[in-house]
Amino acid sequence: MDTLYDPLRKKEVAATPEEYVRQAAIDWLHREMGIPLQMMRSEVAFSFNGLCWRADIVVYGKDASPVMLVECKAPSVALSPDTIRQGIRYNRVLKVRYLWFTNGKSSYFCEREEDGSDRYRFLSEIKKIEL
Repeated sequence: MDTLYDPLRKKEVAATPEEYVRQAAIDWLHREMGIPLQMMRSEVAFSFNGLCWRADIVVYGKDASPVMLVECKAPSVALSPDTIRQGIRYNRVLKVRYLWFTNGKSSYFCEREEDGSDRYRFLSEIKKIEL
């Protein structure tokens, strides 16, 4: 079985198509956005409506509160309204300001309205995140 090294989990993980996208997103956040690896976590478990869920990547601020949620899909999976709803559902628990949805071929960046509602606006590009 082929594996990839996940610098956030500090271990080898199965080299699935989704994992390639996750690792590319981690690398981009680190190299292009300047987010230190120690400010990110992958496969973050949390509970919602009595069920256990996992967020692909969560970026944390200096105060250790979540700032961004990244939802990764395999390149063969289209980013659909269901994908966006999944991220919004996760965000009812995480309460981050930014959401990034990517399948490695296309991406959507969203910012949550400052009033704390479940309203989001799509951004033409990702903002530099203040940690």
